[in-house]
Amino acid sequence: MRYFIIFLCCFFSYSLQAQAPYGAIRGIWLAAQDSVLDSKTNIQQVVANCKKAGINNIYVATWNRGRTLYPSAIMMERFGVAIDPRYGKRDPLKELIEAAHAEKIKVHAWFEYGFACAYGDSGAYLLKKYPYYAAIGSDGKAVEKNGFKWMNAFHPLVQNFVKSLVLEVVKKYDIDGIQGDDRMPAVPSLAGYDPYTVAEYKKEHNRLAPPSNHLDSNWIQWRAKRLNTFGKDLYQSVKAAKPNVLVSMAPSIYPSSLQENLQDWPTWLREGYVDYIVVQLYRDKLDEYEKILRETIQQVGVKKDHLYAGVLIGLEDGYRVKPELLKGMLELNQKYDLPGEVFFYYGGVSKQLAFFKKIK
Repeated sequence: MRYFIIFLCCFFSYSLQAQAPYGAIRGIWLAAQDSVLDSKTNIQQVVANCKKAGINNIYVATWNRGRTLYPSAIMMERFGVAIDPRYGKRDPLKELIEAAHAEKIKVHAWFEYGFACAYGDSGAYLLKKYPYYAAIGSDGKAVEKNGFKWMNAFHPLVQNFVKSLVLEVVKKYDIDGIQGDDRMPAVPSLAGYDPYTVAEYKKEHNRLAPPSNHLDSNWIQWRAKRLNTFGKDLYQSVKAAKPNVLVSMAPSIYPSSLQENLQDWPTWLREGYVDYIVVQLYRDKLDEYEKILRETIQQVGVKKDHLYAGVLIGLEDGYRVKPELLKGMLELNQKYDLPGEVFFYYGGVSKQLAFFKKIK
């Protein structure tokens, strides 16, 4: 009887996942700093490991530190460098798509850096060539937060630049989806004090300047709506180019996503200009994970079947999730009927492959 109940529970959970509009997802984020992208042989090993682990979606960093994972005509024209120099004349994005599709694994171009063009000095060359691309804070200086240098996500020229990279990938490759995260569409709430954005604000506020307090609630909402408009345009542009390409976003938890990076992602879901959301539910204690999971489910409401969990399993600093914690988080995802999860990042899967093969 006990095993029959377990079977029913598993069957019921699987049925709910299968009924979700985009099906059951068990994905991984493949970061650009992973050396696994440095050779075609390594990429083939990544795909083999993903298949063993039951991974059916790979989200690969395609735009990182001002460089692309593929030969970009746009980057060549503007900056004279078509691809991250570490890849030489290869096309790692094409290699990954071909290898993954051969194993029926989907590939999504993850625009990891979005409107952040640099981390430290890596990628800062963009703003050196186009200083007017920079996001500006109330102190009149270029916005830098947690080591990231940011472009002005409100300026049409910057928006068109980022959108052109996304559409270049959509049109050029047999990609299954594109994804932004907590940096697209996004910019730190410190930003918005550049001449263009200030002038736009004044047009709608009887020539009054924006509040000096960057956390003023009305000022937050005004800028978030601007990013919402960009997100809607990006979604519609991708669908116009290739209707079957999925558009997903992987923001941080709400409402801190709004306060910190002007990301009003519940509106994206509600108004239908994102196919699904993978929220970064990054916690290292099970009770905290369940708390934020329940809060997130309440925020998505009737769009719950468009919600997937972003699960932290490893970091570059050596952090690795303990198997019992990971098992507990996956059980909670099933308990609350989520259709799947995406793991950050591949390194955590490859180092715990035996565990993933067991839960496959």
